[in-house]
Amino acid sequence: MKLLSGVRVLDMTNVLAGPFATVHLALLGAEVIKIENPAGGDLARKLGNVPKLNQQLMGTSFLAQNANKKSLTLNLKGNKAKEIFRKLAATADVLVENFRPGVMDRLGLSYDTLRKLNPRLIYCAISGFGQTGPDASKPAYDQIIQGLSGVMAINGDERLNPLRCGFPVCDTVGGLNAAFAIMAALYHRERTDEGQFIDVALLDSIMPLMGWVAANLLIGNQQPALLGNDNFTAAPSGTFVTGDGYINIAANQQDQWEALTEVLGVPELKTDPRFQERDTRKKNRKELTPLVEARLKSQSTAHWVEELNKRGIPSGEILTLEASLNAPQITHRQTIKSIKDEQLGDLKLFNLTAKFEKTPGDICCPPPRLSAHTQEILRELGYSQDEIKSFKDEKII
Repeated sequence: MKLLSGVRVLDMTNVLAGPFATVHLALLGAEVIKIENPAGGDLARKLGNVPKLNQQLMGTSFLAQNANKKSLTLNLKGNKAKEIFRKLAATADVLVENFRPGVMDRLGLSYDTLRKLNPRLIYCAISGFGQTGPDASKPAYDQIIQGLSGVMAINGDERLNPLRCGFPVCDTVGGLNAAFAIMAALYHRERTDEGQFIDVALLDSIMPLMGWVAANLLIGNQQPALLGNDNFTAAPSGTFVTGDGYINIAANQQDQWEALTEVLGVPELKTDPRFQERDTRKKNRKELTPLVEARLKSQSTAHWVEELNKRGIPSGEILTLEASLNAPQITHRQTIKSIKDEQLGDLKLFNLTAKFEKTPGDICCPPPRLSAHTQEILRELGYSQDEIKSFKDEKII
């Protein structure tokens, strides 16, 4: 039994934020029907570092977040396609789209229209800035939101700032926020039998992730400092040089700091007035870091990770992405799963990372070829084979 078995989701989204939301629903067992334009489908099908896959409309960017989904093609500019869509929407539990505000209205498929057909429909619209406000109609990509949200302004140090995050953090967080909101709306519907409209903005979604930094400014009137790889809440806490590379150490508590001085063989630092208390250590981190690194440089990263963790001082290597993806803990947790595609072979994709005791989620199907399920879905809606053929001839599907 999957958590969302029996839930039908119409996925009208493209590229990342929307597909990232719906793949989580698909991994939890929902039937996610990806509705795509017949002329190429989701743009992500053409994005990735393997040209051959892009040409097959199965780019790595598409493969990354479309497992367990079905693909239906509809040219929604035509009236017959809209009729098919409305019939499908009447059977759906959830609809997710990430068009600019107003696009679905112009197609005649707005929430107000669809809820008359299906009052239980949960309609989630994902956009850069939301459906209302002075910036609602502006186009947005992840890095635009990173810049407008303040994320780029607080990253880096005095040598490199502003600095973007190394992956599309606003898109992915926006997708998670949408998935969370949809689950909450499904819960509400169980109690009331009411559907509803959900407005998710990428800008809104990313800003609460800066909660501690923002609270220091909003409540404590403290501007964020550019600390690079240092942790602003404690010292020594951050990235340090070792004998053969780098190590992350988080001696955030007083007992961890004191244990660190003992492991490093500098117990006298415990009583040094510059470093005795958390706040003074933070103020004097520029003096403290060289003293810590002078000892760390005497041994390898692996040595210090073992010794520090043994004493309850959180520490870890700084792994390459490849090493991280193949780490024993990731393998044990089944964070990544191989799924076989008949044409592409084994695909390594991210699995559902929340581990449910009674209703586990899982990858069961590879991402779909464009239009792979069109005939199946149309037959289920009651269309004959002749009608389906005529739709194809008229380029409706």
